[in-house]
Amino acid sequence: MQHLNHIFSIKTAADFEQACMAVFRYQAAHCSVYKKYIALLGITPSLVNRVEDIPFLPIAFFKTHTVMSGEHTPQIVFTSSGTTGAQPSRHFVADAEWYEKSFTEGFSLFYGPAADYVMLALLPSYLERQGSSLVYMVENLMKQSAQPDNGFYLHNFSELHRHLQRLKQQGKKTLLIGVSYALLDFAEKYPLHFSELTVMETGGMKGQRKELPKQELHRILCKGFGAATIHSEYGMTELLSQAYSKGSGIFYPPPWMRICIRDQRDPFASVPDGTTGGVNIIDLANVHSCAFIETEDLGKRYPGGSFEIAGRFAQADLRGCNLMYDD
Repeated sequence: MQHLNHIFSIKTAADFEQACMAVFRYQAAHCSVYKKYIALLGITPSLVNRVEDIPFLPIAFFKTHTVMSGEHTPQIVFTSSGTTGAQPSRHFVADAEWYEKSFTEGFSLFYGPAADYVMLALLPSYLERQGSSLVYMVENLMKQSAQPDNGFYLHNFSELHRHLQRLKQQGKKTLLIGVSYALLDFAEKYPLHFSELTVMETGGMKGQRKELPKQELHRILCKGFGAATIHSEYGMTELLSQAYSKGSGIFYPPPWMRICIRDQRDPFASVPDGTTGGVNIIDLANVHSCAFIETEDLGKRYPGGSFEIAGRFAQADLRGCNLMYDD
């Protein structure tokens, strides 16, 4: 489609809106699930002329349908973690290189080139299953980093602790990304003071520990790692882009991604900035699936496009990004 190659070059709101409308018209015609959903809503795509009027596909359709735009044979299928026995979400990715471009451009935008970092990953629940988009992303960023000290860790905390101490002594720029519960376990058993370390949490508690408000989680991790702030990654199986927080739980999306907040009682109505509501996401990197997703998260958007995640709808299945509601 015409604007495909320009998505990662978006700079202005006008650029975004132009690309967004092009992606909407393409997917309204070529994504069969989205096309049927729009028809059930009684919406005529040709009459949608503003980004604000684009309908969002409930994320549950990724569990029950093949959400793809156009005729493609998927190169890779990502699956969500979910709870035992629950139907996982599936994201059929038509072009793996397109996903790699999205997360590479997004990471570089917020942190600079991956080659600048030694990358360590404490992702036990992700490594112990197949189909994790997060593991795929981290593996690829490690390849770009190409540093011999890179590595994944499961439950070998003592080895990770020794490795971090060595990197601290060597003064190497290091990023540790970990699932929240594993970072907590590690910080409690092997506390250290590595103030230059970038600690990035993601994925919630996975049912392994009691959910904590983000502020409390970060307080404990700051103490355990000797860090001033804790970074966070916000992504999900159904997205090909990620938002990042460098502290205080405030996330910033890349220019091709936008957060919209809907009314908790009326999914077709929006709420003002600063108001808690349901999180809708426009991710233009999802050009081959569906770029307009109604998630089961609760959150707030702030002027300028930053946002925070406040929790999840009570009826939503437990998922990796599950957090305690703390409004």
